[in-house]
Amino acid sequence: MAERIELKVEKRAVLGKKVKFLRNKGVVPVHLFGHNVESASLQGDAAILGKVVSQAGHTRLINLTVGKSEKARPVMVREVQKDPIKGILLHVDFYEVNMTEKIRVEVPIMIVGESPALKIRENMLYQVLSSLNIECLPDKMPDRIPVDISSIVAADQAVHVRDVVLPDITILNEGDLTIVKVALRPVEVVEEVKAVVVEGAVEGAAAEGTTPAEGAAKADAKAPAAKK
Repeated sequence: MAERIELKVEKRAVLGKKVKFLRNKGVVPVHLFGHNVESASLQGDAAILGKVVSQAGHTRLINLTVGKSEKARPVMVREVQKDPIKGILLHVDFYEVNMTEKIRVEVPIMIVGESPALKIRENMLYQVLSSLNIECLPDKMPDRIPVDISSIVAADQAVHVRDVVLPDITILNEGDLTIVKVALRPVEVVEEVKAVVVEGAVEGAAAEGTTPAEGAAKADAKAPAAKK
């Protein structure tokens, strides 16, 4: 598990539509809530919040300190609102977790290892799943789930959800789902299409009374160019 991120915010007295004045001053409204937790309206520096949100994503724990409180609260980013045009941070929701209760979260997959099958030029790696849904205690939650592909030694082999084993973590996805696989690269068929077009044109030329060469030349002009 990654080290927790530290963040300090202040209590917020400005509510409703008036929060736009806070944003003009580089301050972002924050909302804190959780199970059996009294919700609170908070605020934080836009630059600091933006950095923390980027580092934490939706999987890392944050030690949130409110005002002069000496006790930090373990929270996670639940929702982030940004201006769709300017990309400016508008609002952040934090969810306070109970360290003794399991939580469910979607965690990104990180491909690790080297597949012997990829040493063959004709083979290609295909990643089907980019994340997994897991359940675990907050302090056991990883920020990435490593998926080792070194066991794939030939084309048509794959790593499935059931192949991933994580201590103290339950994966909620179906075990038969494919995470990543190796398969042959697609074969170019442009030349074959062109040959069929030319052959058909030559036969049509005979019926029209033109020479086969003239028919082939017309077909060659219409046929798709081969990719280099």
